[in-house]
Amino acid sequence: MSVVVVGAGLAGIACAREIDLAGLPVRVLDRARTVGGRMASSPHDGRPVDMGAAYFTVRDPEFAEVVAGWRSAGLARPWTTELAVLSHGDRARSAGPVRWAAPGGLRSLVAASAEGLDVRLQHEVGRVEAGPRVDGEPADVVVLAMPDPQAARLLDPDLPEAALVADRPWRPAVTVAAGYPSRAWPALSAAFVNDHPVLTLVADDGARRGDGVPVLVSHTTAEIARTFDADPAGAVPLVVEAVRELLGLPEDPVWTDVHRWRFASPEKDRAEPFHLGAGGIGLAGDGWGSSRIETAWRSGALLGREIARRLTPAAVVEH
Repeated sequence: MSVVVVGAGLAGIACAREIDLAGLPVRVLDRARTVGGRMASSPHDGRPVDMGAAYFTVRDPEFAEVVAGWRSAGLARPWTTELAVLSHGDRARSAGPVRWAAPGGLRSLVAASAEGLDVRLQHEVGRVEAGPRVDGEPADVVVLAMPDPQAARLLDPDLPEAALVADRPWRPAVTVAAGYPSRAWPALSAAFVNDHPVLTLVADDGARRGDGVPVLVSHTTAEIARTFDADPAGAVPLVVEAVRELLGLPEDPVWTDVHRWRFASPEKDRAEPFHLGAGGIGLAGDGWGSSRIETAWRSGALLGREIARRLTPAAVVEH
């Protein structure tokens, strides 16, 4: 039996891990140079800066066990239970669950989860067809662990799975990281920004990393991301100025970095945690449920277990 997982984000890696634990051969393919997907981080001055997801929360008991392992290994740390809320010059606070961060960047959590798996990077997949087949090569099961619009590009339009991901809207975002000469902003871990024409969230990367380095990471509205889709760097001056006004910064950044996310988050949730069709094609990711890192892990893990059960019906798959 063979399984191919397309997508080396957390959902794809969690799915492959469960299949591997069941003793089944599994390959993970991804066009990127590193694992991580939207839990991406970029290096600056010898440290990672999270350019995708800002943090994660923990509700699911099984995911809590995974996070406990990350924490004991020094890979994850509790960050904050309270975020600021900035709106029309006012500042409030939003209490909530513990937000977790990673000293080595969120991508490091995916990398640790992928250890020992057969992951093939810089491998571009062109088509998934009935059989199932990946670029003409047969497999028993093929999993697409990615946003719906990306899955739609790969799936043969005659497949029933193509209808499940067709025309499902996702919000884009542009992320701008900026390094400053000093920490000249009011104390904050991160802030939701309400009713702003440019920003939705600003995070203190030095606070979430725990090293105090003066770096802010800002996420734009979907409207700004669409405006600068062809030129994400063009959004940088607008974002830097918006952050300056929002936080009253006296200094310009000494460096900036930008990343465009065309499919940052789905506009609507799904009730189902994953899909596995009779033809052997599976779908997973944070688009299956509510859009969270925890959702991505749970979607991939549950799909991996269902694939193991289907391919080894007489076996007891332990976790």
